[in-house]
Amino acid sequence: MTDAPTPGRQARAGEGSPLIGVPELAELLRLPGPPTLLDVRWRLGGPPGMADYRRGHLPGAVFIDLDRDLAGPPGPAGRHPLPAPEAFQAAMRAAGVSDGRPVVVYDEADSTAAARAWWTLRYFGHPDVRVLDGGYRAWTAAGHEVTTAVPSPAPGDFTARPGGMPVLDAAGAAALAENGVLLDARAPERYRGEVEPIDPVAGHIPGAVSAPTFGNVGPDGRFLPARRLRERFAALGVTGAAEVGAYCGSGVTAAHEVLALTLAGIPAALYVGSWSNWVADPANPVATGEG
Repeated sequence: MTDAPTPGRQARAGEGSPLIGVPELAELLRLPGPPTLLDVRWRLGGPPGMADYRRGHLPGAVFIDLDRDLAGPPGPAGRHPLPAPEAFQAAMRAAGVSDGRPVVVYDEADSTAAARAWWTLRYFGHPDVRVLDGGYRAWTAAGHEVTTAVPSPAPGDFTARPGGMPVLDAAGAAALAENGVLLDARAPERYRGEVEPIDPVAGHIPGAVSAPTFGNVGPDGRFLPARRLRERFAALGVTGAAEVGAYCGSGVTAAHEVLALTLAGIPAALYVGSWSNWVADPANPVATGEG
């Protein structure tokens, strides 16, 4: 993991943090050379985030479609596998993303989709990406301007260089569940196998620990303070003594888990294919219940 706070250090929205707060972003947008702003509003199962974007977005923000721009075509690799480097590079350049210009990403409130954008940009080598803590809802609650004007950004020069963040495949996830800590970011009932609304098999990877991603944020969608995140993950067995990874249904909310772990000063790998990739192979074992 690159650019993560060291263990024990409080991560704050500001320099060195993957988060940015509304007041700081508002100030940056008033200055010459503001960051590239990406709107990543998205909901699992829809409706498309573009409808929200057209109703209003932060001035200068370009809409990014999670399904189209932040993932490859669904298949055995998962419902949201990594996009091909050339496809991701083209999408980011079209949105105005450049290597030497900071990027700020946001979604509606809880950073679930924005975290996937943060993680994917970092994986493909962008050095300066931050997530607007609290998203669009926090921006409007503070009384800041929104617009329906759609910008036409100058093409960026971003170059996709894979490998900037650690990843797991199915074998690596199985090994980590046995020898480290593998966190399952889905809702508890999906982890237990009581319900599975999307994938063909219910349950979880044997040895994985239930860590629903909604526990990383408060009611307003903002991340919990780093101290509280460290306490949460410590209670789940993340003590610094073993490697950590995260998965979910298709690698979206697990990116949120990786972001929360980063804020807590804990490096973590992402199983991008996640459960949708795991159950594509009938040879992979499935556990249900609490353990």
